[in-house]
Amino acid sequence: MTNSNTEAYKRELFGQPIGLYILFLTEMWERFSYYGMRALLVLYMTTSSSGEDPRGAGLDWTSKEALALYGWYTMLVYVMSIPGGMIADKVIGQKKAVLYGAVVLCLGHGVLVLTDVWAFYTGLALVILGVGLLKPNISTMVGGLYKQGDIRRDKGFSIFYIGINLGSLLATLTVGLVVAKWGWHAGFGLAGIVMVLGLINYIIGQKYLTHVGNLSKKENNQEVSYGKLYGKLASSRKQLIITLVLLVFSIFGWYKMGWGYGMLFMFLTAITSLLMMIYKDLNSNIYKDRFVVLLLSFIMVIIFWGAFEQAGGLMNLYTDTKTDRVLFGWTIPTVMFQSLNAGFIIIFATIVAGFWAKRKLKGKEASSLFKMALGIIIMGFGFLFMVFAAMEYEKSGSSSMIWLVLAYLFHTLGELCISPVALSFITKLAPVKYASLMMGVYFAATGLGNKVAGIVGESASKYGEYTIFTGILIFTVIIGVLFIAILKPLKRLTHKAEDNERKIGIDEAEGFELADN
Repeated sequence: MTNSNTEAYKRELFGQPIGLYILFLTEMWERFSYYGMRALLVLYMTTSSSGEDPRGAGLDWTSKEALALYGWYTMLVYVMSIPGGMIADKVIGQKKAVLYGAVVLCLGHGVLVLTDVWAFYTGLALVILGVGLLKPNISTMVGGLYKQGDIRRDKGFSIFYIGINLGSLLATLTVGLVVAKWGWHAGFGLAGIVMVLGLINYIIGQKYLTHVGNLSKKENNQEVSYGKLYGKLASSRKQLIITLVLLVFSIFGWYKMGWGYGMLFMFLTAITSLLMMIYKDLNSNIYKDRFVVLLLSFIMVIIFWGAFEQAGGLMNLYTDTKTDRVLFGWTIPTVMFQSLNAGFIIIFATIVAGFWAKRKLKGKEASSLFKMALGIIIMGFGFLFMVFAAMEYEKSGSSSMIWLVLAYLFHTLGELCISPVALSFITKLAPVKYASLMMGVYFAATGLGNKVAGIVGESASKYGEYTIFTGILIFTVIIGVLFIAILKPLKRLTHKAEDNERKIGIDEAEGFELADN
């Protein structure tokens, strides 16, 4: 480790590397821009194009059409993390990937200020590309701030996660007010302005990030060649057969469901074959076992976000049309209810992280897999309150906002048990040379969950909110319980990757070569 890198690693604030707070602020402003625009998206699309709405003309789409695009958009935002991770691993490194992603995001939000329909689609496309570059790589850089076994890692990710949700909180508190006064496109413009702030912060803070995110020359056994991995597919019988079967299903999906789903299935087929070849390429059973556990954990990620992301879609529309939003004579803007999640995270993030850290030090069950499974169950119970809301609406024609508050509280507690934990879990189990790719796969799983959320939300027009909320409650609790039931064998496959975690002192860090994954 060079002297400059050692000095950068030594710099701490409140027991954490200063680099964490640079990444914290960058992510905070990026998430402001993303969640601010996300909160507006479905409402903007379903608003009449006549211009009679005080917020301005919308696209005049049906709820089903809006939720369908919402699902595709929020999925693609995260699915693009896979090529974003690959580009970082092979071409530019994580540090530059975050920089370029931030620049593209600024352009995307800037285009959304324009009122033309082409600008709407172009802006969304640029945001998708920008997030794909920035999101997986900034999270991997956070993991690179810590030595293997450093117990501060989970808490560091929780602090980083506060940045995500502080940005979300500020966005959902302010964007709705800006839109109410100046219209939809002023809200989109505000998102672009704060993204510029995030870019400036990242550039200024580079001196604290000299030791992470660089594209380093790797030894031969650490070199990543995705082309060679795909090339070996032809001589790998099992993997080739599975790939061909999936390809046939993709073509069938294209024929039955349209080109959009066909392209998605083909992309997932390509990623699945790559993951199979990575598994075959790993040179020890320990790495292979951990890789399997990591992929299984992504199932929980997809299910969690498939339920949780009703917040920006179905729950958002429910809040707008079926909830009594009047408080002391003032009608609360719909968008502001999404600030509940971010506000609760800021209140409870360090409390929850501290609870798990103390539990782990006492030798009690506190593995990442246990936290994630419990998080699904807790989040699922949040939909119990949405069931009560739907029942009240059926009786009186309106439902109390208290049900939304309680639902968001449980969703938040569940999120704190799974989302920052999953980010940290990847940096512990992923093979070093595939770290950025696996972070990309995690965010792609998040994206698939978002698409599931859109599909589930669309079905509400057929089955009704009561049925959908009840179904989500039952399904998520069952999945969480099943993962807890198989917890012991899954933990064995991690080969004690989370055992003996402790705070790594600066003296120990002197000789530590941080992995520039």
